[in-house]
Amino acid sequence: MKILLFGCSGFIGKELIPRLIKEKHEICIVSRKNIDQLQMKNSLSMINFLKLDATNEKNWSNENLIKKLKDSDGIINLIGEPIADKRWTDSQKKEIEDSRINTTKYLMKNLKSLKINPKFIINASAIGYYGTSLSNEFTEDSTNGEDFLAKLCKNWEQEALKKPFFTRLVIFRIGIVLGKDGGALGKMLPIFKLGLGGPIGNGNQWMSWIHRDDLCELIINAIKDKKYNGIFNAVAPEPVKMREFSSKLASSLKRPNLLPVPGAPLRLMLGDGAKLVLEGQRVISIRLKNNFFKFKYPTLQNALAALTKN
Repeated sequence: MKILLFGCSGFIGKELIPRLIKEKHEICIVSRKNIDQLQMKNSLSMINFLKLDATNEKNWSNENLIKKLKDSDGIINLIGEPIADKRWTDSQKKEIEDSRINTTKYLMKNLKSLKINPKFIINASAIGYYGTSLSNEFTEDSTNGEDFLAKLCKNWEQEALKKPFFTRLVIFRIGIVLGKDGGALGKMLPIFKLGLGGPIGNGNQWMSWIHRDDLCELIINAIKDKKYNGIFNAVAPEPVKMREFSSKLASSLKRPNLLPVPGAPLRLMLGDGAKLVLEGQRVISIRLKNNFFKFKYPTLQNALAALTKN
């Protein structure tokens, strides 16, 4: 198939792009980065690339983009400013919102105006949809929360739901993605390898996670299998509390688990964004279980064992 990708140029795309190529798909990445900035150098010769900022509505009149939209069999939209890299100032919140909501809005608007009906659209969302909680358990049927990220995810999904009538839409509410070369684990590994790691905050907050390989396999399955339709929580079957995550990571590295990271510095660095790290949420997927998706890494222990081996 010919697949058009938005926001697949970083941590997830580094694993996803080679998998798509292996599946014999013809892919085109739309990104505001230069091609030499992409984290997938071994696959660059097999990638069509369009340098374009999809968050700017004016760029959607670009003839090359219109041609790619018309030629594509399906679309994968994972675009979004990183959530936890910077302090949540008003301007950063706007960037986080605009990169997700506006891009998705312009995508659906142009598909409809050009009368384009892709076979499928796979659109990202996040488990932040449910808000944070130290005690509640959330499934795909749970209602949305009321904090900034919950409202963002709700609005993001509402834009995705404006897709063309005959297009199959899959929305993945993605948990904490584990990979050793990026994301949350990528930031934690150097500290734990030095023997200086420990739980963040009081350790009681839930972490609903997924190995990057399993997330990519979910996306591959959603391309091929029409039973993937609607909303799915993209999380492993066994969420854990932060203290357990910290303990198992230290054990996998054969390092001590000694120094908890107090919440105050995180609040100073991330502002309101620290709430996501310090409170978390316990999320499971009823729909993946019912659709018989087989996780390669269903438990944290086997995920960390794979990610920390030399």
